[in-house]
Amino acid sequence: MATAKTFTKLIEVALPLDAINKAAGRALIFAQMVDDPSSWPDLFPTEKAQEKERKRLFQIIEDLVQWENTTNQEVLQRARDAIWESWRRTSAENIDHPRAKELFDRYKLPAFHDPFAGGGALPLEAQRLGLEAYASDLNPVAVLINKAMIEIPPRSAGRPPVHPEGSGAGKSGTFQGGLFKREWTALKGSPRTCAITGSGCATRLRSVSATCTPRSPSRRRWSPTRAIRGRT
Repeated sequence: MATAKTFTKLIEVALPLDAINKAAGRALIFAQMVDDPSSWPDLFPTEKAQEKERKRLFQIIEDLVQWENTTNQEVLQRARDAIWESWRRTSAENIDHPRAKELFDRYKLPAFHDPFAGGGALPLEAQRLGLEAYASDLNPVAVLINKAMIEIPPRSAGRPPVHPEGSGAGKSGTFQGGLFKREWTALKGSPRTCAITGSGCATRLRSVSATCTPRSPSRRRWSPTRAIRGRT
C-alpha cells in the first residue's frame, strides 16, 4: 500500500501562544494547515531563512486573531493564500500516489470535519479560512445552531435582500442600510455541511418529541424526549 508523503506542520514546531489565546480556534486551524518552513529545506535552506518564514506565518496568526479582523478580507486572504501554498506543495510531492487525484487535488483543499461541533465555532472559522466545513453532533440543539451558522447563510451569499426597499437608511439612522449591505465573509457558495444526530449521517434534523406527565389538574411537567432514528 502506497504511503502518502506528509510534512511537519507549524503547530508541531512553534506557536505564538500569547497571541492565539485571543482566538485560539481560528489560529489553531491555520497552524494545522500550513507547513513549517523546516519541511522544505530546498526553499528555506538555512535556519535563518526558516526563522524568517516562520515569523511571517506568526504575523499572519497575530493579525488573524484580532477581533477587529474577524471580517477583514485582506487578513483572511493572506491566511488563505498561505494555506493554499502549503497544500499545493504537498499535492506536488504526492503526484505519484495511486490516489493522488482523489486525495491530493491541488485545486481543492482538504475538508474540515468537527465530529462534536457543539456551537459550531470551529466549522465557522474553517469556512472563514476557505475550507469546506462538515459538522456533526448528537445534540439536536447543537445541530440546529450549526445549520443556522454554517449551512444556511452561505446559500444567500451574493443574493439581493428580501426587502430591497430596506436598503436605505431607516428611521434610526443608517443601521438598517448597514445591516443589508454587510457581506457573508465565510466560505461562499453552497458548502456541503453535514449536520447530524444519532447514528449514521443525514442532511436534515432529527425530530424531537415531548411527553407530558400530568402532576395535577393545574400543573404539568414537560420532559423533552429525543426521537432519534438510527440505521437499521
